Amino acid sequence: MIKDNPFYSATFVEYWGKHFLSGRKKHIFPFAKNLSFYKSKLPGLFINTGKNLTKGINLELGESSREEKNNCFLIYDVIDFDSHQAKFNNNGLGHFAVRQYPGYLIDLEPYSSLDDFLSKTFKKSSRYKLRKYKKRLEECFNISFKAYQGEISKEEYDTVFIYFRKLLEKRFEEKQISNNNLDTDEWDFYKDVAYPMILENKASLFVLYKNEEPISITLSYLSDNRVFDAITVFDIDYAKFHLGSIKIMYLVDWCLKNGWKTLDFSKGHFDYKLRWSNKKFDFHYHIWFDKKSLKAQVTAYTLKLYFTFKQYLREKEINEKLHKLTFALKNKKPDNVQYSFEKTIQSYDEEKLEPVDMTMPEHTLFKRICYEFLYLYPENENNINVYRLTNRDSFYLIKGTGNESLVKVNF
Repeated sequence: MIKDNPFYSATFVEYWGKHFLSGRKKHIFPFAKNLSFYKSKLPGLFINTGKNLTKGINLELGESSREEKNNCFLIYDVIDFDSHQAKFNNNGLGHFAVRQYPGYLIDLEPYSSLDDFLSKTFKKSSRYKLRKYKKRLEECFNISFKAYQGEISKEEYDTVFIYFRKLLEKRFEEKQISNNNLDTDEWDFYKDVAYPMILENKASLFVLYKNEEPISITLSYLSDNRVFDAITVFDIDYAKFHLGSIKIMYLVDWCLKNGWKTLDFSKGHFDYKLRWSNKKFDFHYHIWFDKKSLKAQVTAYTLKLYFTFKQYLREKEINEKLHKLTFALKNKKPDNVQYSFEKTIQSYDEEKLEPVDMTMPEHTLFKRICYEFLYLYPENENNINVYRLTNRDSFYLIKGTGNESLVKVNF
């Protein structure tokens, strides 16, 4: 059972209601401990506050009462269900549980350190690669990791969230998929609720910096011993360095050093979750209804059919195709830059080299090329220079202290 679930906290419930209830009243029903509900537009249907924006709730049954009469109740994202048989049989309510998303987590209790975790989880060749990625990133850039928990200035918080949204937009523009976290209502909620919850030690921001610039950000919620990964993103310009894996190593290291027992990757299947997790579980939508009410029975059965069909579409990856279509309708096709590295076979006169200022917005697309050069030829970012060859169209020269390479670029 999850203790001190952050999605039951007064702050989370208050801010969710502020953003999504439009003044509607919250209701408490004795059959579901710790949960509050709101009345949906469908008569006789109540839905749990937080709805699908929690990252997993534990459902503990209480005693039934007359308040549940003629009603149906929908509870999203149940991952921990206290189904004491006596209560289950005697509370007068019918029940459906519909499997929806898979969930993944790392049970950290068997491990004493990051090295211990890596040695017991990955093969020798994989451990070598992971350590190489991390070492190479730290050689090439001035990297630091910061966990904001318990305190953060509002100014710093706002700055991190500006980068957070930009990185998410950049990431999903590359994937050509729409992302619901970027919808205005959801994003405003996350930005509004995370700050007070960080101050209350019920949330955290994990930020990987290059110098003063965030290049990977994770928003997490915190229970007494569980870290819930809510939203995570990394700068795709650093893809060659496997920044996503590096960030997970930093998170595992932080969790183990600070006594956290579970790193929960939350709902939804992604290959990285399967690779890093050591436990898989399921999210269920629970539907409870008055067994003596025909109206409640019809509502419950309709909901069951609806969510069963949604899961079928999800398993057939129809939802992913829909996200891609939605993105295509809303956005223009991104710029596609083709490039290739070539060996330098001669020295170049200075008059044939035009310096490229990588801080200028028009050269943003060139950053990933430079970072791939840094990965291929370990150099510190501060020691490289980029030049355009004035006598060869579409050719650039990247020079470090001990390495150089021509790059042919088709913008």
